[in-house]
Amino acid sequence: MKLRLVPREAKFFEMFAEMCANLYDGAQAMHSLLLEMKDIPAGVQKIKDIEHRGDEMTHAIITKLNVTFITPFDREDIHKLASSIDDVLDFINAAADRMLMYKITAAPRPAAELAAIVVRQAEQLSKAVSLLGKDENVLDYCVEINRLENDADTVARKAIAELFDREHDPIALIKLKELYEVLETATDKAEDAANVVESVVLKSA
Repeated sequence: MKLRLVPREAKFFEMFAEMCANLYDGAQAMHSLLLEMKDIPAGVQKIKDIEHRGDEMTHAIITKLNVTFITPFDREDIHKLASSIDDVLDFINAAADRMLMYKITAAPRPAAELAAIVVRQAEQLSKAVSLLGKDENVLDYCVEINRLENDADTVARKAIAELFDREHDPIALIKLKELYEVLETATDKAEDAANVVESVVLKSA
């Protein structure tokens, strides 16, 4: 699908690509932490550092938006896309916080599965954003991100159901249930970002 985006301020595309790359790093760090469960404080700090970089990138885009007269696509969509990508990283960071705050030292398999889904979504989002303003069809990547979010729903529902069946310690149950829910919310936020990308494509077609 040929996109008729205004060929000005291509810097926005570069900034979004950097945001997506940073999001991918954060998702990978979360997945690695849940798989290895070694030196959790250091792993959490790494995620926090990535999240802080993400905040700076978001701020930079909003600042540039405020001083740019002609943008490559709707100003509202630029703001929404930056906020949506930032939201995914915020929830990755929130999951890391829960691990440290609740002293979770053994993460069940579904937590790592949910984190792996976020990694795949971040990868697809990076590809979609890199193709904005080009001839390639971006929508396929958006569809895949939405499909992955449905997978995450299934994983989270099953994990929580099994938790209520098998976990007899109510405190442990609450901690793990919240970890699952925060990770699943990260996948929701990735879907939100994909929906913004899809909106940009459809408006510009």
